[in-house]
Amino acid sequence: MKAKVLLSLILLCGGLAAPSARAEDAAPAAPTLPAACELPSYLLTSESQLHKVADTVKSGKPLEILVVGSRSTTIPSSESSSYPARMEAILKEKLPPSEVVHVSVEIQSKKTAEETAGSFVKLMEAKTPTLVIWQTGTVDAIRSIDPDEFRNAVTEGVAALQNAGADVVLMNLQYSPRTETMISAPPYLDNMRVVAQEHDIPLFDRFAMMRQWNDQGQFDLFSPTRGPELAKQVHDCIGRALAQFVIDAAHLGPAEQQN
Repeated sequence: MKAKVLLSLILLCGGLAAPSARAEDAAPAAPTLPAACELPSYLLTSESQLHKVADTVKSGKPLEILVVGSRSTTIPSSESSSYPARMEAILKEKLPPSEVVHVSVEIQSKKTAEETAGSFVKLMEAKTPTLVIWQTGTVDAIRSIDPDEFRNAVTEGVAALQNAGADVVLMNLQYSPRTETMISAPPYLDNMRVVAQEHDIPLFDRFAMMRQWNDQGQFDLFSPTRGPELAKQVHDCIGRALAQFVIDAAHLGPAEQQN
């Protein structure tokens, strides 16, 4: 029962799980970054590179991105506002018009990293993406999965994705001040960082970003009263940040971006 309550609280940006589907095109992004989305530069950069993404864009081939995550990946009442859809829209805006960008979503609701990683071989055979963004850690933290077992599961999952020929970005837990004292996030955050460093892959630090927005007053992540509207705003910022993160990690210069 406690785990169910925690899961309901911490999935601030989600809702009920939706079927796996291609992210719908979102409305055109605003020409400037909203003030609420501002972040320190160190959260938007990575020393690790996305070589396959770079090669795909430079060769003019379609860029296929697969987001694997939990319910917080979606906004069932407004899928075009979810962060995968917003990321797709921003990438289409920033990359040349000739570049085809597809973002699809695979929901692994209430599954641990180990359970999700076990599906990767078949999933990669079916999807063959250029880039996989794996959002994980929340369910493991809620269930108090042994951190060493969690790290091993993430390691095996990353290896499976790389062996299948994809670039990988790890995305860590959501930050929620309402559950901060109820679960211990640091062991899972630390282990994801270790795996990312060992495999030389980018880590998108969603936890630190959301905590920054909350602490600086851009968003009140404690209040439950603004539900859907707050979710859309946070998803928009995450989608924007993730699109820029991918472009930077692929080292796509002006020649590969629109002026």
